Amino acid sequence: MSSTETTEGKELSLISKVELRIALTDSDVKLESILKTYLAPLLLKLSSPHVSVRNKDRLDLLPIVIHGLADNLQESAAHTATLFNLLLKLLHHMKLPARGSNDDVDLRVKFSLDDNQQDAKFIASWLGKLILLTISGSEAKSSPGLSLEDSGFLQLYGKSNVWTTSSSDSLNLTETKIAAAKFLSSGAFIDSERFMPALFASADPNSRISSIGDDILKRATSVVSFEDHGLVADLLTIYLGTRGPSGSLPARAPLQTKILAILCRSKEATTFATQIIQIVKEGLALDRQGQGTNSGQQNQGLEAAKLRAQVFQFTNWVSRIGSHDSLSTVAPSLVYEIRLYIESQGWPQFSNNDTRATTTELSSRSYGYESIGLLAKSCPRALLLDPDLDLLRWLFSSLSGDTSGKEISISIEQALASVLGAFGGDIGSDIEASLKDLLLHQMDLRIGDTDSSENTVMRGTQYTAVRFANRCLPFNNTDARWIDVLALGLESTGRSEVLDEGQKGLDPYWYRNMNPLQDVNIPTQHCAVSAPQYALPTFEATVKRFFNISDDKIRSDWRQLSSGLSAAVAFCRCLILHQALATRYKAPLIDADWKKNIDAVVRNDEIARKEVRLYLDETHGLLVHSSAVLTTYLHNAFVGLLEQPHGTASDVGDCLLELCSICPASVLDALAFRAIALKKVIFSGEHAMRLTGSHVFGLLASRSIRPKEDIEDLLNLFHTKLKRWEEAIGSDVHQVHGSILALAYWLSRKTHHHQGIDVMVDLKKEFISTILSILISGRDRELLAAAIYAINQLCLFNVLSPQSIPESRKVSDVITRLIERAKTGDEKSVSALGYLAMQCEEDNSNDSTLNKVLDKLYGLHEIRQAELQFAVGAALSCAGCGWESKSLVEAVDFSGSLPQTSPRSSTLKAVLEKVLEDCKTTKPALRQASVIWLLCLVQYCGHLKGVSGELRACQVAFKGFLSDRDSLNQESASRGLTLVYEKGDKALKDDLVRDLVGSFIGSSAGLAGNVSEETQLFEPGALPTGEGSVTTYKDIMSLASEVGDSSLVYRFMSLASNNAIWSSRAAFGRFGLSNILSDSSVDGYLARNPKLYPALYRYRFDPNTNVRTSMNDIWSALVKDSAATIDSSFDLIMNDLLKNILGKEWRVRQASCGAIADLVQGRPLQRYEKYLTQIWTLTFKVCDDIKESVRASAMSLARVLTGVLTRSLEAGDSSATSANTMLKEVLPFLLSPSGLESSAQEVQAFALKTLLQIIKSSNKKTLGPFIPDLLSRLIGLLSSLEPQAINYIHLNADKYGMTPQQIDDVRLSSVKSSPMMEAIERCLDMLDEDSMKILREKLGNAIKTAVGLPSRVGCTRVVVSLSTRHNAVFRPHADYFLQLCQRQMLDRNDTISTSFAVACGYLGRLISDDMLLRIIIYCRKLYFDSEDDRHRTVSGEITHALANYATDRFTSVAVEVLPFVFIAKHDTHERTKELFTNTWSENVGGSRAVMLYLKEIIAMALPYLDSPSWSIKHTSAFAIADIVAALGSEISSPNAEVLWPALEKAIAGKTWDGKEKILEAVVKFAKHSNILSASAQIAGQMQMIMLREGKRNNHDYRPHALACLGDFIELRGEVDWYNQIHSITEPIIAGALDNVNEMDVDSRSGGLSSKLVSEQTLANALKTLFRSINPTILSPEDLAVSLSQTLSLARKAISKKSRTVLEAAFDGEKILFQKLHDDGSTSKATEDILLEHVPVLFDQEDRVEQTRVKAIDAAAVLASYKQQGSRLKTLLEREINSAREHERAYSVKQSLDRAKSLL
Repeated sequence: MSSTETTEGKELSLISKVELRIALTDSDVKLESILKTYLAPLLLKLSSPHVSVRNKDRLDLLPIVIHGLADNLQESAAHTATLFNLLLKLLHHMKLPARGSNDDVDLRVKFSLDDNQQDAKFIASWLGKLILLTISGSEAKSSPGLSLEDSGFLQLYGKSNVWTTSSSDSLNLTETKIAAAKFLSSGAFIDSERFMPALFASADPNSRISSIGDDILKRATSVVSFEDHGLVADLLTIYLGTRGPSGSLPARAPLQTKILAILCRSKEATTFATQIIQIVKEGLALDRQGQGTNSGQQNQGLEAAKLRAQVFQFTNWVSRIGSHDSLSTVAPSLVYEIRLYIESQGWPQFSNNDTRATTTELSSRSYGYESIGLLAKSCPRALLLDPDLDLLRWLFSSLSGDTSGKEISISIEQALASVLGAFGGDIGSDIEASLKDLLLHQMDLRIGDTDSSENTVMRGTQYTAVRFANRCLPFNNTDARWIDVLALGLESTGRSEVLDEGQKGLDPYWYRNMNPLQDVNIPTQHCAVSAPQYALPTFEATVKRFFNISDDKIRSDWRQLSSGLSAAVAFCRCLILHQALATRYKAPLIDADWKKNIDAVVRNDEIARKEVRLYLDETHGLLVHSSAVLTTYLHNAFVGLLEQPHGTASDVGDCLLELCSICPASVLDALAFRAIALKKVIFSGEHAMRLTGSHVFGLLASRSIRPKEDIEDLLNLFHTKLKRWEEAIGSDVHQVHGSILALAYWLSRKTHHHQGIDVMVDLKKEFISTILSILISGRDRELLAAAIYAINQLCLFNVLSPQSIPESRKVSDVITRLIERAKTGDEKSVSALGYLAMQCEEDNSNDSTLNKVLDKLYGLHEIRQAELQFAVGAALSCAGCGWESKSLVEAVDFSGSLPQTSPRSSTLKAVLEKVLEDCKTTKPALRQASVIWLLCLVQYCGHLKGVSGELRACQVAFKGFLSDRDSLNQESASRGLTLVYEKGDKALKDDLVRDLVGSFIGSSAGLAGNVSEETQLFEPGALPTGEGSVTTYKDIMSLASEVGDSSLVYRFMSLASNNAIWSSRAAFGRFGLSNILSDSSVDGYLARNPKLYPALYRYRFDPNTNVRTSMNDIWSALVKDSAATIDSSFDLIMNDLLKNILGKEWRVRQASCGAIADLVQGRPLQRYEKYLTQIWTLTFKVCDDIKESVRASAMSLARVLTGVLTRSLEAGDSSATSANTMLKEVLPFLLSPSGLESSAQEVQAFALKTLLQIIKSSNKKTLGPFIPDLLSRLIGLLSSLEPQAINYIHLNADKYGMTPQQIDDVRLSSVKSSPMMEAIERCLDMLDEDSMKILREKLGNAIKTAVGLPSRVGCTRVVVSLSTRHNAVFRPHADYFLQLCQRQMLDRNDTISTSFAVACGYLGRLISDDMLLRIIIYCRKLYFDSEDDRHRTVSGEITHALANYATDRFTSVAVEVLPFVFIAKHDTHERTKELFTNTWSENVGGSRAVMLYLKEIIAMALPYLDSPSWSIKHTSAFAIADIVAALGSEISSPNAEVLWPALEKAIAGKTWDGKEKILEAVVKFAKHSNILSASAQIAGQMQMIMLREGKRNNHDYRPHALACLGDFIELRGEVDWYNQIHSITEPIIAGALDNVNEMDVDSRSGGLSSKLVSEQTLANALKTLFRSINPTILSPEDLAVSLSQTLSLARKAISKKSRTVLEAAFDGEKILFQKLHDDGSTSKATEDILLEHVPVLFDQEDRVEQTRVKAIDAAAVLASYKQQGSRLKTLLEREINSAREHERAYSVKQSLDRAKSLL
């Protein structure tokens, strides 16, 4: 047995004995004694040179120390503490395996912690406590987070020098904590055990510890449940500490911050009420830090600020997540503490000893306000809903007074917003009253005022107050609505949000949206009726609150409210009208258009208007109290009209006018006395004001039979102003305009109220004459408009008629002038003509005034203005039936009977016949005018027999316009049909619906109309023909005749038909067509023919916006229960959509896609399972549609289908069946030629995206059965989906300035980062043992058959992933896949080959030992036996991969592989050399490591020195040479004996590039070993080798050979070399001197040029020759001869004047002269030779400074020669002096002076 083995055995035995002794100890005394004796030597064994000893010491001792620690603590705490301390000491010397490696995973088993989990928990717990330990002084004080008992345990209960550096037996606390943290991160512990220690470590101030803790915490957090009551309790105990003298201190601030961050994720933490209160109380009691300059104070202050911020976040968490019971306990205390904290900073304004608030302080203050809001919201009864509203007042005061910053105000507003909901619902009358008073107080406050808390207001709170009023008080609370009015009165403040909130508060619809009902069972449409909080306030209560009913004067603050008055008046007007309609007629719909709905009903519905009038008569006309309320309202509106700004006054005036038009006479009489005050308004500079004021004046002033004196005076003033109309300019024009309007309204209403009584006859005549003069001859537009307006009013009330026109004027002139104005677009002129026609007597003659007026009105069809044509239609209705026309509903601003008009019997019928006839015309202008007139006649006169009897004719006429190209015509016809339907009987209704549906579904052409020659089918320019365009049917016929193709007629007609159909469909649903179908669906045609639904459903998704909107309206009206209808017709609808999705028309295809998408969403799979494959197939077909919008719609459908599938997959078990069913259908389709292999790029891209999304959303259960097939397809698709351009670029890389390898690198990178690889990885994550068995075959086939770089590289990525992340299921198959990969590694593509090599490296982790040895043998064979250089590189790739990715396995076979690596790292191929060099350097510990494998390396390299492959032969030789270098300066005899045969063999043979390295190694070997002295034979062999190599003639090799020969000569000083060397060097020198003019040629290998090589050869030859002369063994005669020959050759070489040669010659001479000096003997012959050579040394011509110095140095050696003769001395002295005299260089002078001093 060797001595090494004996030492190793002894050390192992010692360790075993010590382990046994420690294991058998049963007391602390014995353990301490043993440790004192054996601990030190045991620890020394950790540095043993034997690996087995080190491993046993580290790993075997730890289980003994660990085992039973938890149980020992109960028996002896001191004993356990000592063992734990020993464990800590062992941790310092323990080398932990790499995290995640197999050794790391097995660590828990090695330490037996799996079987002793209590010990694992115990150790982890105490390692965590160790991290909390802090040492201050020598006393065992408790550390933050630790009790006195814990600190005593860790300090061995008072033992000295446990944690000091003064004793060799003590530990360094910081380094021990680091070692403990690293141990915790190892595989010895599971995440649940190391969570708490990791938390402690993450908060440690030492970054080396905290970084480890953070890393562990990230991994451990995911497996720990924060809802564990025990865990939360432990965290709170660490945070707060425990009470009592031996209790633990609270943790340090950083750890407390970390703990709170965790508690903010635990709902369970919100149940610890007492601890929560304590945390907040102590957290807010922290003193402000960071004021000083000390960095420690700053850090402490920063930590305190972080902790305080976290305390607030924890408070927010508690308030949001905590249960009601918990919050009711903690909220009051927390709010109190936070208020106290804020007030301690200064409240409401921040103040702290005249110092500015820091960012941290402001942040904490902001958090405080937010927390108060959240807490108060969570516990309103205890904190908010008290009669005094203390907290709410405090928050309002904070908002108005805290000016700490914008962020603070935002936080206060958030707090107030949080508590907003607490006041919803029933809060009690006393709290509601207090809230109302508070909000009113806030609305009255202005900046600078003092609030109820005696604090100065610095910021307005009106916005928040309005929000509270709108959300906390019911809508019928008049104080809340008054607050809204006040908000609107703040328009001057510029705060738009206040105005918006005020407007919303006065709108019941917005109020309902802001305050949704809590009771979801109340239907939305009944909310306004059934919910008490939505009830509207009564008109009476609102007027009382808004206006002072006991005083006739307007409220004192109205003048400051401006727009507030307008809002108040408008709101009251809506209230009284809503009350009236709800009581007598039908309550208006409360929606976003509530006000508009009221306006529409009151102004256009005659019945509703009458009912409102009756309601007002009943409620306000008789009751004195109610009458006073309405009078007060009108009074205030009247004053507002007078005194408000123009814009506001106009709005107020409109409300006043409307109420005056319908209110009881008694109310008007009460207000009539103030009519005189309207003079100001009538003469106003604003047109709208004059118009409104005049109208109100007419209503009020016309009440009495005889005008009062003041009214009469005002009328005379108006008349006076009017008479000077021709002279009026500027503001006078406004007065004349107002006078005309006022007189017209007064005169018309006065005449109606007092029919048969002529009042102020002269004034009337003059007025009529004047306005007619203005009409005929006036030029001022404003006065002309006033005159026409006056004519309207006078004609309407029978004041002006053809008979009453003065004789000086002709009726025809009036009509002509009005028509002229009408043609300019003046609608009032058209109305005047209609009202004038009302007063014309009916006469059938063409010359009658009535017929003239009608003819003029018909002639206005040429004016293409829709508004004007509607005015003409209204005028025709007035002419036809007078006051019976519904167009005059709004004109009835009086009570009682209607004014008298000329009787009518046939006019209406004639007008209708004329209009119906015009509807048949083809003239576009007349057609449009006719349909509008017909619509007006049906709308305004449809109740009369003359129209109702012709409804069928009207229906036919309207139908003809539905296909019209003009959208206005379509809309008018649509509205007309609706009116016809409403007014017709059941037969007419069914007939209309039948036509509509038939036209809609294409089964009838009844709506398309007829075609004549002049029928316009296309817009001009739509179909250009070169000289013009095809527009009419006649054009089509002509074009077909010209080209001789009669089919053109049918093609164009088909196109025109389609256009017409689509145009007609755009009109569906407009203006109420949906009502026709809706009514019919109940008991009409549609109820018996439900086939409309599929087509209607499809058209809801039509690409045309108008069509889509119309169809949705129809659907909404037609289908009462949409879900039920769709369910019952599902199959019918789906079949229709699947049929039409590939239809001819793109609109149909696009609509079908959208309809299917909507149809399948939200429905169970079973409903459409049978259609699923067909849907996917058709969807992907349409994805390649020619129309872009259709493609987009198809892609949208595909996304919907994908979303349905992914949501089913994400739902997990709940939708597992549906998901599996869909996957069975979808996956094969996606992978088919219709999906990923489709030729359409859009389809291909979406199929890929869908597939990736499916994989991402699936779980193991649903996708598991498909994984093997899916993976093999995905791998193949990696190449299939690569753009073809990549292959082209790869083949033509040089054209783009790139190499193929660079392109392959990019491709490799894209594969690694591609979504496909992510999907593959996701699939691999779902593998199990069963699916892995199936995947083995699939993946194996993919590896064998994959084509293209992406797929082949993808295979390797899969293998790598399986080897690293799924090794448990993959390990049994590793050997098989290694064999597969081994066959692929010789691929011609380097990137693919390298990828498979890397995969082999990862497989090395899992393969069997036998397979590992086989792959190493394969690598060696591949390297040494292959003739392809690439194979050697592949061998290097495999070896390097094994070393990198399977390090442990690689190390286990180091003896087999490292010798091979050492040899191969000397390869002549750069890439191969780099790979093996890296492998060697990463796996050995320095150059001396080669000694460990010396014999193996030599044994492996020796056979290959005779290899027929030059590369292998040279590599082996280089390896042998490198061994010599690695062995250093002392080569032992055994090593030398082993090495020499290989070295001799390596140097043998002819010359080759790099052989000089072998020769240099021979010289080093001779120099550093005793081989020359030990073996004369080997010495002789070496001598022969050196002489042989020196004789080589290789031009590049010879300089090196000569230099090595010279070095070797120095080693053999006892040998006379001169003659042999002279015979070698003399020809070389002579040849060099003969080739003076040789051409200089650059080296092909990048080395020295040929000339420089020649110079170097000459230089080395000279040096070697000089070194060969040995004076000690030569006779004087031989010495003289050799000296003469050598110096002669030197002089010849010097004459070449090459610097390299010169310096070599002088260096050689210096060596030679030194030898002569050392020998001491001389002769006359020698002196003569030297005398001849001395002048050469001092020849300074053409020598550089350095060369001259070298020459003088050689001469200096001669100068020091003691046996020199006088002649030589004299010559030297003379030459030195001469050179000194002429020398300029300082360094040369120094050398000369030194040489002279030696003489």
